[in-house]
Amino acid sequence: QALIDLGLDNVLDGGVLTASISGVTDLYVDGQNISDLTGIDDFTALTVLFCNNNQLTSLDVAQNTALEFLQCADNQLTSLDVSQNTALEFLHCFYNQLTSINVSQNTALIGLDCSDNPLTSLNVSQNTVLTGLWCGNNQLSSLDVTQNTALSDLSCEYNQLTSFTVTQNTALTSLNCEYNQLTSLDVAQNIALKLLDCSNNPLTSLDVSQNTALEVLNCDDNQLTSLDVSQNTALTLFRCSINQLTSLDVTQNTALYDLYCDGNSLTGLDVSQNT
Repeated sequence: QALIDLGLDNVLDGGVLTASISGVTDLYVDGQNISDLTGIDDFTALTVLFCNNNQLTSLDVAQNTALEFLQCADNQLTSLDVSQNTALEFLHCFYNQLTSINVSQNTALIGLDCSDNPLTSLNVSQNTVLTGLWCGNNQLSSLDVTQNTALSDLSCEYNQLTSFTVTQNTALTSLNCEYNQLTSLDVAQNIALKLLDCSNNPLTSLDVSQNTALEVLNCDDNQLTSLDVSQNTALTLFRCSINQLTSLDVTQNTALYDLYCDGNSLTGLDVSQNT
């Protein structure tokens, strides 16, 4: 029925002529209550496939070797084989039930969103041109992004990370690593950072003196006893609630318009410069 609605078929008989779809390059069948995509292998020219928000439990794209964009989010997939899709640039498979995913053959991958799955491991060492990685709300205890030097956007929140290295990711502009078990975080090399959210970790110290481009900083609910933001003059939103701060100087942060610092032991706060 979805193919009929798209004008690719005209009879609801459970099949479609291969000649009618073999040249199709883009297929959008989001939210059609589809439980079976058997026959997708005949769409050999496909470069774009959107099949989000359906009832899929399996998806075979082994024959769709021209695929560049694959979005199969919000389904019930327990496995996904993209080893034959070497041209793939964007893969969005969030909100599924994937316990593992192998992207080692997808060396052209630019964006990967595999968040909201029960992944316990993720290897992106071969994805050296990756600029966006979203793997939040999984069960990752480790994540190695040292080979992903082009990475600009990284979200790995709501995992079980105890350590994390981003010293090689000098192109990072956005880093979300909240709700993990990080005891340290070195962002001295990430001078392009505009957004940093490291809230809800057991961090005892945080040095953001080199992050002069920082506009948003959220370090709520950590164990910080001191925090120097005097070099972060571009800050517009700053959260440092529920820490162990006894003093806080925001006199240099004249661009600041949102400040949350409750749940500390501050004895004074000068906001006369934050007009």
